Amino acid sequence: MEKPMFPLGNEEIRIGMLGMTEGNAHPFSWSAMINGYDHEEMVKWTAKEYPTIPAYLSKQPKDTFGIPGVKVTHVCFTGYAEREMAENCARATFIPNVVDKPEDMIGQVDAIICATDIGAEHVERCRPFIEAGLPIFIDKPLADNEEDLRTMVKWYDEGAHIMSGSSLRYKKEIEIYYDRHFEFGKFRYIISPMAKKWETYGMHAIEAFFHLVGCGFEWVENLGTYERPFVNLYHKDGCHVTIPMNTPAPGLWLCGEYASKNVASGDSFYSFKKQLEVFVDYLRTGVHPFPFEETIECAKILVAGIRSREEGGRRVYLSEISER
Repeated sequence: MEKPMFPLGNEEIRIGMLGMTEGNAHPFSWSAMINGYDHEEMVKWTAKEYPTIPAYLSKQPKDTFGIPGVKVTHVCFTGYAEREMAENCARATFIPNVVDKPEDMIGQVDAIICATDIGAEHVERCRPFIEAGLPIFIDKPLADNEEDLRTMVKWYDEGAHIMSGSSLRYKKEIEIYYDRHFEFGKFRYIISPMAKKWETYGMHAIEAFFHLVGCGFEWVENLGTYERPFVNLYHKDGCHVTIPMNTPAPGLWLCGEYASKNVASGDSFYSFKKQLEVFVDYLRTGVHPFPFEETIECAKILVAGIRSREEGGRRVYLSEISER
């Protein structure tokens, strides 16, 4: 098979959407952001279990939907939901092709979005596409265990075109501080509360602040339980971070040497759409939007948090986790 083209330049881009997992309907919302959507069909299939999706989609004017030169052309669901739900997604978001096996998209699309959030499944879900040379966006977390992280990093080091991360990296309320946060001085303490569980949503909490302090986290302590994690991190520059999970209190508390601020969060559509646009820019230019080492360190924090909980809250140093 001929190796897929990368980067794609100004070519029309065909996306294959791969899903889905319990509690996560990203294939519906992300496909809508790219293709547009049928409101009645979207409400029919998401309003009961995923009410936030039609709620935030319906707030947007029509001209906010779509990415020039890009369409989701194929969809495949395996695992938690299969063909019937994929067909529902296709009707709701104007996807012309539904396939039974993920591999059926190879040769038919230019890139893949793996819109599932169970890190332990990502190596096997993504393997066929990575081995075929297709560029891929992998929803957070990239991996949730050391072995799978090493596999992903090996693929990346060998030339695979992988991007992964949380949409909260692109919160519009925090973006203004990324390059200009001098009024805070050095960050000393950050609180990043997050809903749901550490394995799937911990990466949201991590990436919401990570770009402010960058790589350099040394250790992680998870002093909570599986149901209610309470995670502490320490950065080499002296910043402590607390992440209370299963705590639906969106936003960040940023405390620096000279100032502090509560940064609210509310526009999910902006964050998700910006993340998709950044992935498309990566497809067109071949330039990764941020160092892949950041993705690796975020994954190591997640793995360390799981290990700490399993070992009674032990302080786990990131140096214990080998990505290569």
